[in-house]
Amino acid sequence: MGALDELAALTPFKVWDGVVARSVDGERVAFAVVELEPSITVPEHSHENEQLGIVLRGSVSFRVGDEVRELGAGGTWRIAPNVPHEVQTGPEGAVVIDVFAPVREDWKRLERLDVQPPLWP
Repeated sequence: MGALDELAALTPFKVWDGVVARSVDGERVAFAVVELEPSITVPEHSHENEQLGIVLRGSVSFRVGDEVRELGAGGTWRIAPNVPHEVQTGPEGAVVIDVFAPVREDWKRLERLDVQPPLWP
């Protein structure tokens, strides 16, 4: 990947069943456009990475620690390192942007999928 690219040219990868991401990785920070299928649960997990995000399309019920909130387009989150969190998507699914620092090294080992058009923009 060069300094400039198009989202549609990035190779998608499977994060969980029903969750596909395309990531742009820098040296110290990464962002991913993540597509989540309708009515799925991303199970509780935590990681060493700080995570910020925003819903672009659809809706999610997000739990960070003990705080739970329904988020639609424009809803944001901030997750400190090692804080447990989980997500449930609404009936239309969701497209979100997640930002991670440091870069998600574990994602580099995930299953790569065939290039396909993204759901957003």
